[in-house]
Amino acid sequence: MTDVVAGVTPYRSPALDLPGACPAPEGWADEGVPWHYGDPHAEQRRLVEGRGAVDLSHRGVVTVTGPDRLTWLHSLTTQHLEALAPGASTTALILSPHGHVEHELHMSDDGTTTWITVEPGTAAALVAYLDSMRFMLRVEVADASGEWAVVWQPVREPDAERVTWLIPADMAGVGASDSGSDRGGDASKYVDHRPDVLVGREVIVPRAELLAALGDEPAGTWALEALRVAAAVPRLGQETDHRTLPHEVGWIGPAVHLAKGCYRGQEAVARVHNLGAPPRRLVLLHLDGGAEALPAHGDTVVLGDREIGWVASAARHYELGPIATAVIKRSVDPAANLVVRAQSGDIAAGQEPVILVR
Repeated sequence: MTDVVAGVTPYRSPALDLPGACPAPEGWADEGVPWHYGDPHAEQRRLVEGRGAVDLSHRGVVTVTGPDRLTWLHSLTTQHLEALAPGASTTALILSPHGHVEHELHMSDDGTTTWITVEPGTAAALVAYLDSMRFMLRVEVADASGEWAVVWQPVREPDAERVTWLIPADMAGVGASDSGSDRGGDASKYVDHRPDVLVGREVIVPRAELLAALGDEPAGTWALEALRVAAAVPRLGQETDHRTLPHEVGWIGPAVHLAKGCYRGQEAVARVHNLGAPPRRLVLLHLDGGAEALPAHGDTVVLGDREIGWVASAARHYELGPIATAVIKRSVDPAANLVVRAQSGDIAAGQEPVILVR
């Protein structure tokens, strides 16, 4: 598998040769895998019904082996990993010293290996960072993206035959992650409910078995992204920039444990949680249905003449129509109507808060 960031030959999934498969537009986050197979709205409906599968084989796969792997990863990430049981999965972040999000890790352990899937093009940077932190510990880190691929399936239970990452309970609407609390309270101070739920899992399969794992009713990333955006589930590189704090997008709880030991960026996380509030917040925008085109990632969001944020991800949902996530200033009135400054023109938008305003 060629690293898209390295730029020699962009990744191209064999699923693009399936009947009706259409690639994503150039510059989209999910280049190299099918965007849709001819009817993205029908594909969304199938996923909601628990049918179909989505090719995410452009995601990176990193493995960590060795007897010290869980205690070591526990010390480096935002998640409580020391007791991660074989077959269990979780989500973790790696932060900068100032608490800004650098990596989002979808993690599973099979008893001998911790499997991590990451956003396209980020595996090499993650491996380099982890290798720099090994010191004398008994761990080995490898980029396994060339041998293993990721497939999304719209069910929330482990695959008995394959390594599986389950979307966090909070985002699937089946409870809350065990994330502890601190002086500032627990994770419910940020999100009391999401606009919708996203039910699903990532299954790691040998690349030779990718097409078989997609089955007879494959769906494209358009369908999955529309469901993700409707549930306001954050994604690294889409709902984040170089200064994103986990509190701003709803990762406290699903990906950040509030009662674990020290890790890089932990002081900043605790300071915001216990003493203040994040400067920005994630919202779901319901866009004017008359707009000819969706806004692009990074397009400006304004209130009157004042710039108050930017568009993260936009999608056409089979029921809601055009929607988008946006990151805006915390102080903006949750009832205010906003405007997106897109290349095709201004788009009126109503906001649905995701992060609570306190």
